[in-house]
Amino acid sequence: MGGNMNLRSPAFDEGGPIPAVCGYKKGNVSPPLRWSLSPAGTRSFALLVEDPDARGWVHWIAWNIPFSASELKEGVPPTPQLPDGTRQGLNDFGKIGYGGPCPPSGVHRYTFRLMALDTILDLPPGSERYDLMKAVDGHVLEETRLTGTFSANS
Repeated sequence: MGGNMNLRSPAFDEGGPIPAVCGYKKGNVSPPLRWSLSPAGTRSFALLVEDPDARGWVHWIAWNIPFSASELKEGVPPTPQLPDGTRQGLNDFGKIGYGGPCPPSGVHRYTFRLMALDTILDLPPGSERYDLMKAVDGHVLEETRLTGTFSANS
């Protein structure tokens, strides 16, 4: 879904290395994310972070990020629901919130996918990727992606 919305991080460039402190075994701190130019009619945002080199291993899902938000600060706490109403789900480590890169070998890519939605999702905290994707079906106004890399040697 092409459009004008963009996603970036002050911690890494598109296609560039994600800082070591963001790695699962190196600090597990979520990187700061910033976005702009969300489409008219946006009521909330959803975020899905996956490793396509590990069969789509889910590192983070979050939804009901307020439409007025334009960033997620570094180090989002691993709580089911944040004070602003943002909800977080289970990653493939079996934990709520962000689970950083942890490739078994080599360099893997990590895709941060931000979706502008025309609704607020009625999805309980702790839900999984399948639940999120089913809930957003037909509600994505626009999406944008940011990809970073992480080495097993980081």
